[in-house]
Amino acid sequence: MFEGYCADISEQVEQALAGPDAEAFERLRAHVRAVAADTAADVEHRGCLLARGTSELAGQDPAVAAHALRTFEFLEDLFVACLEKAQRHGDIDPEADPRALAGLLLAVLRGIEALGKADKSEASLRSIAETALAVLPRPAP
Repeated sequence: MFEGYCADISEQVEQALAGPDAEAFERLRAHVRAVAADTAADVEHRGCLLARGTSELAGQDPAVAAHALRTFEFLEDLFVACLEKAQRHGDIDPEADPRALAGLLLAVLRGIEALGKADKSEASLRSIAETALAVLPRPAP
């Protein structure tokens, strides 16, 4: 079940971020906003199984820990690729480190899910998402 869920999440994010350079930043923005909105809207199940499974089982089950790590690394790689496309198109500063930005986005999105589990307000989750997007370095005019 956990592995299947991880595969589904990976495929969903891959599809959400796939596409041409010209629309990469908008796809990334839409994905970040969707995570915040989906987390806030899913009152009964706030947070994903990947986050819950990792926090609850990884310390006890090395297989879960390894699979979660591979999934997080795959997601980070997807963010890197999308950020590089946005850099090529001129929407993200070409001097910025896409790996560092991808790590930041991954941490923010996992944090949004954790805060959603704690019943943080929808407005707060959306604000966090917007702040993360606002700190992405834009090219100099």
